[in-house]
Amino acid sequence: MRGMMGGFYKISEWIMRLAVINVLWLLCSVPFWLVGLTGFMNMNAATDEAQITGLLQTTVILMAILSPFTFFPATSAMFSVARKWVMGDTDVPLLKTFFRNYKQNYKQAMIGGILYSLISTILIIDYRVYLTRIENLQIVAYLFIALMLLVVVSLHHFFSLLSHFHMKTTQLLKNALVLTIGRPIRSVIMTLGTVAILFISTRFTFLIPFFFGSVIATFTFYNFNLIITKMMAGNEALTEEQNGSLEEDQETKS
Repeated sequence: MRGMMGGFYKISEWIMRLAVINVLWLLCSVPFWLVGLTGFMNMNAATDEAQITGLLQTTVILMAILSPFTFFPATSAMFSVARKWVMGDTDVPLLKTFFRNYKQNYKQAMIGGILYSLISTILIIDYRVYLTRIENLQIVAYLFIALMLLVVVSLHHFFSLLSHFHMKTTQLLKNALVLTIGRPIRSVIMTLGTVAILFISTRFTFLIPFFFGSVIATFTFYNFNLIITKMMAGNEALTEEQNGSLEEDQETKS
């Protein structure tokens, strides 16, 4: 189809793809989102600071317990579908691809989720404690914010690496941190894009069930693919340069 109708058809196709994957992602991690939503609703209703802190700690701990078994495998499967789209395979079967990768990556996603959940829980609770309960050390709370930001950015790279490469879990975690620190500009772009999508979703909440996660995954993997493509091109150029130097040395010796 060409012309205006062809454009509408392509737009409707992408709306359908993004919506289907987002719904699958939410359904496969329902316990995680349900606990989080219930906890934060209770915190909004609470008035006492100690009660709010207690509810926050309970909610964060419960979400951390659930996330490795629900949120992380579902997000890994969503990133695997987004990878197909970015790599040009836009007509990939959505349900089959999602659940196949959900099963294949479940163990690594779960192990990575346990580590990320543990670190995030410690940082969030420490941030709250230093901010509200320890006087004269509130400035330390901002250090935990910076560390949480680092964890969140590396989590983007972790899911992208998990969907793109066959690596051991320790290598995935290590490379996610290396990419976060070694590619700061692209990492900042990823973070700003995620924040922008979050902001838009809070203004138009009807988008959350259909586009929130899938758009973030697609945007994140697109930027990740740019990083990997650039690194591979640099490695190829370096290899060619080294091969050229070796040939020159051989000619000189001969």
